[in-house]
Amino acid sequence: MEIILKKKPKNPTIVQGFPGIGLVGTIATEYLLEHLQAEQIGRINSQEMPAAVAIHGGKVVDPFGIFYNKKHNLIIVHAITPSHGFEWQLADAILDIARQTNAAEIISLEGIAGNNPNETGTFFYTKDKKEAERLKKAGLVPMTEGIIIGVTGGLLLKGGAIPVTCIFSETHSNLPDSKAAAGIIKALDASMDLGVNEAPLLKQAQMFEMKLQDILKRGAEATELSDKKKLSYVG
Repeated sequence: MEIILKKKPKNPTIVQGFPGIGLVGTIATEYLLEHLQAEQIGRINSQEMPAAVAIHGGKVVDPFGIFYNKKHNLIIVHAITPSHGFEWQLADAILDIARQTNAAEIISLEGIAGNNPNETGTFFYTKDKKEAERLKKAGLVPMTEGIIIGVTGGLLLKGGAIPVTCIFSETHSNLPDSKAAAGIIKALDASMDLGVNEAPLLKQAQMFEMKLQDILKRGAEATELSDKKKLSYVG
């Protein structure tokens, strides 16, 4: 994987969200990009993945974009392409960004399957005791049992000296779940004082979800077209 960084902020916090259950991580990072007015400072490229991008609003949407908010010294890694089959490589890429910028912390945003459709709990996992206390004060519940997979699992296993914190929100559907993403936004704001209100996300949930579905659909169509072209070359 190739990491392209036009800027290298010093000692940032890195927040990353990849498409997963309920698209919670992707919705949450997309919302942060809009409300923090983050600028794109780079991208993650991979020759192993299809050469496909989505076009939305007349602009190219990178499969794995890297954005920065100077006010909060926050790097946001926003992904619209599923990571299945590339989890280890993407975890290595996130860790490489962290090393290049001497990041203070990596925060992973994820959705998890909930049992009660009437409740949306927000949980966290971290090995850092001070961070754990801060998140408890923000109203999050520590995760004591569970299985963490994907890029987040790779980060926890390979993070080493770089602190990795996971924030999870319960979702009850594989469809885009803005309510669960709003739970994560609320938790981030409470713990990091970002000045981002989750209420507009709930009010504009349908529009926001349709936007992401459109981006993901276009990305999938581009990938399918790329695969068909490969077959035509062979056949």
